[in-house]
Amino acid sequence: MAQTPRKEKAPPRKGSSRGRMPSGKPNPIDVHVGARVRLRRTLLGMSQEKLGEALGLTFQQVQKYERGANRVGASRLYDLSRVLDVPVSFFFDDMNDELKSQSPAQIVGLTELQEAPAHFEHDPMAKRETLELVRAYYRISDPQVRKRVYELAKALADSAE
Repeated sequence: MAQTPRKEKAPPRKGSSRGRMPSGKPNPIDVHVGARVRLRRTLLGMSQEKLGEALGLTFQQVQKYERGANRVGASRLYDLSRVLDVPVSFFFDDMNDELKSQSPAQIVGLTELQEAPAHFEHDPMAKRETLELVRAYYRISDPQVRKRVYELAKALADSAE
């Protein structure tokens, strides 16, 4: 029986860092996106295994995304947003200026990318505070107490306007 020759691993392309930092560590933006995936998954009470099943991945692959070890491509980000029921922008919320400066375009010195208009506001439904509030609200087991909390929140919002 003839042995099939082993396929040699191609050397990395010159200049290709696969989105990693010069040190070889994952790009901080990829780490941030992974942390947002983990945040939303845990807020939903979903395991890595369940998220993986919904995406056709193993829980180990989900772990790598959450650590930033594997980059999340556009189509995977879209799938994540649908499974986790958040807009794609959720994964980029709460990035500070230092983190934003770590984008590959910024690292190689390309001109400043266009910022979102100052008047643009993020969807309040995608904020961590909102998600935690909703989860706490639904943990109130007594329907009458839950209704009173709802009425209180509405009254406070109306009085602020």
